Amino acid sequence: MEQNAFHLKMRLDHVGIITIDVPDEKMNTLKAEFAGQITAIIAEARRDPKLAGLVLISGKPDNFIAGADISMIDRCKSAQEAEALAKQGQEVMAALDALPFPVVAAIHGACLGGGLELALACDARICSLDDKTRLGLPEVQLGLLPGSGGTQRLPRLIGVQQALPLILTGKTLRAKQARKLGVVDDAVPQAILLETAIARVKKGKVSGRTLPLRDRLLHGPIGRQALFALASRQTAAKTQGNYPAANRIIEVVRIGLEQGSRAGHDAEARAFGELAMTPESVALRGIFFATTAMKKERGGDAEPAAVKSVAILGGGLMGGGIASVTAINAGLPVRIKDISLEGVNHALKTSWELLSKKVKRRQLTPAQRQQQMARITGGTDYQGFSQRDVVIEAVFEDLALKQQMVSEVEAHCQPHTLFASNTSSLPIEEIAAKAQRPENVIGLHYFSPVEKMPLVEVIPHLNTSTATLVTIVALARSQGKTPIVVADKPGFYVNRILTPYINEAMRCLLEGEPIDHIDRALVKFGFPVGPIQLLDEVGIDVGSKISPILHQAYGERFAAPAAFDAVLKDGRKGRKNSKGFYRYDQARWQRKKPDASLYTLLKVTPKARQSEAQIAERCVMMMLNEAARCLDEQVIRCARDGDIGAVFGIGFPPFLGGPFHYMDKLGAAEMVNRLTRLTQQHGERFTPCDALIEAAKK
Repeated sequence: MEQNAFHLKMRLDHVGIITIDVPDEKMNTLKAEFAGQITAIIAEARRDPKLAGLVLISGKPDNFIAGADISMIDRCKSAQEAEALAKQGQEVMAALDALPFPVVAAIHGACLGGGLELALACDARICSLDDKTRLGLPEVQLGLLPGSGGTQRLPRLIGVQQALPLILTGKTLRAKQARKLGVVDDAVPQAILLETAIARVKKGKVSGRTLPLRDRLLHGPIGRQALFALASRQTAAKTQGNYPAANRIIEVVRIGLEQGSRAGHDAEARAFGELAMTPESVALRGIFFATTAMKKERGGDAEPAAVKSVAILGGGLMGGGIASVTAINAGLPVRIKDISLEGVNHALKTSWELLSKKVKRRQLTPAQRQQQMARITGGTDYQGFSQRDVVIEAVFEDLALKQQMVSEVEAHCQPHTLFASNTSSLPIEEIAAKAQRPENVIGLHYFSPVEKMPLVEVIPHLNTSTATLVTIVALARSQGKTPIVVADKPGFYVNRILTPYINEAMRCLLEGEPIDHIDRALVKFGFPVGPIQLLDEVGIDVGSKISPILHQAYGERFAAPAAFDAVLKDGRKGRKNSKGFYRYDQARWQRKKPDASLYTLLKVTPKARQSEAQIAERCVMMMLNEAARCLDEQVIRCARDGDIGAVFGIGFPPFLGGPFHYMDKLGAAEMVNRLTRLTQQHGERFTPCDALIEAAKK
């Protein structure tokens, strides 16, 4: 029997409180079967002849409604089915909107997607000032658009100029931002949320807010035309035509403004149905399901040990970043050790700057910044290390140095202390080779910049205990990371598939293809930045360290092109020393220009000879072939981990769903055909791997 998610309590003052609490679920999500429940509960409230109005509030401790149940959309077999689902949602919201008495949404926690659409159908919205409170319409991130009236109600509420960017980006708002934009009518402490909402009901029906004159002008024909033309241009530049939902959002919002609410709602439902069937939305929903499933995975069967405090070795770029996510996101006390106080101060400065940005955006008070900074201390010795549960090492990529760190930590810490090495290429087994307690040693590979990159690779060696593995996976998750467990093989997973991709881009450069032409080709394919710009960002010196290790392990296909040596000998490290493939003497707003002196250095005459599609195919096929090898050699545990690792670690185009989702779509036979053709054109490094050849035969 279906359990009710909506419960009504009538107060003596004739205000009805509807509590939303989906049974046996941590989060409230909207399901198709709730349509009847909402209608029934409103009918029940209306039996009170003196009904003053309703308040909608969540029964969950930290979310209002986190959106619609995505699996319900996934079950749709046709555009018509998905369109019917949207229409059903629209009908419920329209019925709520048309009630003759005031309805107020009292929002605490996540109010996203269908949850915000429900709130927008109410007469007023009051939200809590709690940090957990977030409002937004993130459907575009799943290749969809809001399907229950969101594309129509939000522009009418706050103006098209404010609403369109929110719907196009899926950006979430904090309480104060939502109040400033007019998405909510008030933001109050959680303790008085319900009574503020009740007081708002007692004011009775209040006519909607009038938009400022500027917004009203933009809703007129001339303003509208200019606004939508600009939105279309900016969207095309950002999506490169790879995300169909963005264009449909612009179209549907425009129809609503030009032809009225009825036409807008019809266009919204139709677009929702069609988008739900696109391969882009299927791929993006696949990433959503994979990420959700991974949150439940612990990495092994053991219970994770409690981590109460952490130490970091090295106060450089990585050490500072790891310290900040540990203190700020995980809320743990952190002790930093560096060879100099300058290094410690550098790491402290990293956290101070990150927290200061939050203060500037009014997400934190200066007092809260001080409170969070107090968690981080540092020095040049092992003072304060004796009680640490985990030590994360972020020193130079030097095996002897890292082995020395293990023995020093074992000498200064407790027998239970775990040692995690942030290495991008050195075998963990070798780092643990001289350890007294090798079972406590593990790899933990972060990506730069640590505070922004969501992925972390967790690398157990053969003797790492399961307890160590699950504890480090849990720690990574508390730092706000998505951990994937990978095998202790050279390059692990992400750098192993990234290296041939970047090497191929370098070969294109040595053939005379212009730097920006190569990068544009891969951005058009769907990467956030091109391979050459990526190398500048990561550091050319860092990139050059990984290639020889992989060359030694896997042979000629990993041989670094001669360009690397010449560029390094010229003292170019990329952005970090403002000398790389691009120029760094331009104003921030100017478009990045390649450093033309590099062509002279490499003795090439820049001229685009290959199309963008040809360049993209060369680089991407090298990456895909290596990813297939990684799965075959069990470097990754499953294809899903490989997809998440590539999307979150190196920005593989999310709309393609990751390397394995993309290869499945192309088919093994097509992969082998393309690689065989590239082998004939460009050399043996493109030879399809055995796993693909076998799959193609089947």
